[in-house]
Amino acid sequence: MCGIVGVLGNHEAAPLLVESLKRLEYRGYDSAGIATVNKGKLDRRRAVGKLVNLSDLLVHEPLAGKAGIGHTRWATHGAATTTNAHPHRSGPVAVVHNGIIENFRELRAELAEAGLTQESQTDTETIALLAHLFIQRGATPIEAARQTLHRLHGAFALCFLFDGEDDLIIAARKGSPLAIGHGEGEMFVGSDAIALAPMTDRITYLEEGDWAVVTRAGAVIYDAQDRLANRAEARIQVDATRIEKAGYKHFMAKEIAEQPVVIADALRRYVQSGTLQLPAEVDFTAVDRLTMVACGTASYACHVAKYWFEQIAGLPVEIDIASEFRYREPPLSPNQWALFVSQSGETADTLAALRYTQHKVAKIVAVVNVPTSSIAREADLALPIMAGIEVGVASTKAFTCQLTTLALLALKAAVDRGRLTPETLAGHLSDLAALPGLMNHALALSTTIAAIAEELSEAQDVLFLGRGAMFPLALEGALKLKEISYIHAEGYASGELKHGPIALISPQVPVIVLAPRDPLFEKTVSNMQEVMARHGKVLLISDAQGIAEAGMDCWRTITMPAVSDAFAPILYAVPAQLLAYHTAIAKGTDVDQPRNLAKSVTVE
Repeated sequence: MCGIVGVLGNHEAAPLLVESLKRLEYRGYDSAGIATVNKGKLDRRRAVGKLVNLSDLLVHEPLAGKAGIGHTRWATHGAATTTNAHPHRSGPVAVVHNGIIENFRELRAELAEAGLTQESQTDTETIALLAHLFIQRGATPIEAARQTLHRLHGAFALCFLFDGEDDLIIAARKGSPLAIGHGEGEMFVGSDAIALAPMTDRITYLEEGDWAVVTRAGAVIYDAQDRLANRAEARIQVDATRIEKAGYKHFMAKEIAEQPVVIADALRRYVQSGTLQLPAEVDFTAVDRLTMVACGTASYACHVAKYWFEQIAGLPVEIDIASEFRYREPPLSPNQWALFVSQSGETADTLAALRYTQHKVAKIVAVVNVPTSSIAREADLALPIMAGIEVGVASTKAFTCQLTTLALLALKAAVDRGRLTPETLAGHLSDLAALPGLMNHALALSTTIAAIAEELSEAQDVLFLGRGAMFPLALEGALKLKEISYIHAEGYASGELKHGPIALISPQVPVIVLAPRDPLFEKTVSNMQEVMARHGKVLLISDAQGIAEAGMDCWRTITMPAVSDAFAPILYAVPAQLLAYHTAIAKGTDVDQPRNLAKSVTVE
């Protein structure tokens, strides 16, 4: 959600800024812009839509200068227009901003009294106006930025650029991530290390409340109380091949195809020589309850894991959507663990929920894809899921890697609580080890699924059904379909069908049933028959035995390889993803960057 980049370089900044912003396109955006200082003069270019529109503008209206800031905006306050696009400027100040300024209305009124009025509908322009006001009153650019930061309430990652200052960027963060990159006589700022990867691998992450004075000589960092702060520099290895399509038409297709490899990576990290090798701090012996908190796809991973923790480990689990968790002020106990799941590790709601639990529970555990993220750094323990960079907005490989990591955690909880014999544990680990190979078989069904998706793309509404751990997978399948194809889809527990949703059944509403041949299969078949008795179209996704028993009267079937009952949701995520992908292709929608969505949701 929004991307920031800043450059104090030895070369023209505009091409570097645009190229870096391209690497942040996966975050989601609807406008883009850059500002530079050239021979002391501040100027900017902005365009609505994709970055190619900004690139075209820069061909006709070039922007020179070796110091600059850039931004891709995902609209919050105000529509996607050129006027609302970043960078925002007021007099000698240009600003790019991720996040939301909560007190912008009162600041706007105060600024209007001082004779500074807004052109845009955004909260961000208030920041530039405020810094402009302080400069008018005699403050230096650095002092103006400092005073401005102390007036802002809310969440932000910020970069300031000033007229007459071609060797200065002020960077700040509160609630939204921001990193500083170190070069040889050059310095960089980015909301994501990916943006800076072509220019440097030396990164300093700003901590909560930090602000920095960045020049080509380096960065001087201050904390929220304006005290000098010493923040460590780290070397970040970003695999450039992970952010290329590698011959695939879309990042999503590549990331679906990568799942056998990345799941094997996760298993290798946490299982060695047939033995669980989780960190020593992962000890569930004294844990009496687990709270799991996440948003979106990650929350569905938690719902699947709830079955594992409760059925295999006998550990009670409650699950919360992060945006609801802290506002209901749930009671927490000292013998309880809180587990937070996030692909980006920067999800604003999840981070806020994590901060609510601090000092209230025995341990805070983060299951994340970015080990340097805010959630990872603020948790007591972070477990990387090993998915690698995921560019497609609709999460695929991160979801299955989250599931794999959570499955291993559930097995460790079962061992610690005396619920598993060594032989049973070995069987579960063997079942998990088989998943990469089974996923390759599932991926081979892509052509079959594409043909079904052609027909599915004509529907306006779709229902997904599942029982047990397949119920949250039905929710995830419905989410994937609506995210990228824009078809209205809902997931339900199969047993809930007759408690309301059955009223929706008609020949125009396909019903997708996720049903491996497990102990709940017969009950799911009964629900399928209820659908078909009302002339509903059923797409049954099951194994060969399940298809043989129940597939005869179905509209379509997808035959999956046989898999263990416990870990079937990890495998069955693949056809759900492929259905969404091929349906979106058939409809001609933007697969990797669907409308209105952002990859990293850094505002509440």
